[in-house]
Amino acid sequence: MEYKKSIINLIKERTSTRTYDGSGLEKEHLDDLNAYLDKVNQEIKIKARFKIISNLGTGKKESKKLGTYGFIQGASTYIIGILDKDDNDALEFGYVFEKIVLFATDLGVQTCWLGGTFSKDNFAELADLNENEFIAIISPVGYKKEKMRTFETTLRATIGADKRKPWNELFFNKSMKPLEEDEAGEFKMPLEMVRLGPSASNKQPWRIIKDEDMFHFFISRNKGYGITAYDLQKNDLGIAKCHFDLTLNELGIKGNWQELKDVLVPNDWEYAVSWTL
Repeated sequence: MEYKKSIINLIKERTSTRTYDGSGLEKEHLDDLNAYLDKVNQEIKIKARFKIISNLGTGKKESKKLGTYGFIQGASTYIIGILDKDDNDALEFGYVFEKIVLFATDLGVQTCWLGGTFSKDNFAELADLNENEFIAIISPVGYKKEKMRTFETTLRATIGADKRKPWNELFFNKSMKPLEEDEAGEFKMPLEMVRLGPSASNKQPWRIIKDEDMFHFFISRNKGYGITAYDLQKNDLGIAKCHFDLTLNELGIKGNWQELKDVLVPNDWEYAVSWTL
């Protein structure tokens, strides 16, 4: 088993932490995370890799290089996600990075997804990037400070960090009517875990249509948001796919993922992938 705890409990337990206690990772946690990243890097099917960097022991001057524009305080260690510029699969990348985040949660280590609020040049100095690589996503890894900063409290309130869209805005049947929780049957919990997922600025761009024994995943984009060198909203859909997939596995529901050619795309959504029994 990848996780010691129930994946459902881990998804519910995990929150974004932006204020850390200033200590480095305990050796056991650092070793476990490094071993897990080695495994991920060996198994991943896209041109991506993940590593841990730290500024511990480099002195105050150098420590300032890991800049997050004030969004993160007290963290000295980060997981960085590195992608090849020519194989920029944000959906798969988001899926894998969320598995890493949940692994850290299982260890009792706090995290926070960062896609744009960090200095890419500063982090690249410690990342040993190849010529055709870039840093897509990072997350601090550490232990939260007991008292949250006023900045973090205000930010969480501003983006509604503890709020999620209701079912009737996210999940639909094939007639495009909101999917009732009772209609979902054994898929109620996997869908609920999708609903609880983190997303950039809490935009929650995922939409899912239940079509008999198939579930079609779409992006409902916030216009003008999230598309730069890296597609943050497609990354968010990767998180949704991860939550759905891992919960299905925990519940023993078997199926497979496919990119279908004949899926009707409603509204101005973008089709991404389907899960089928």
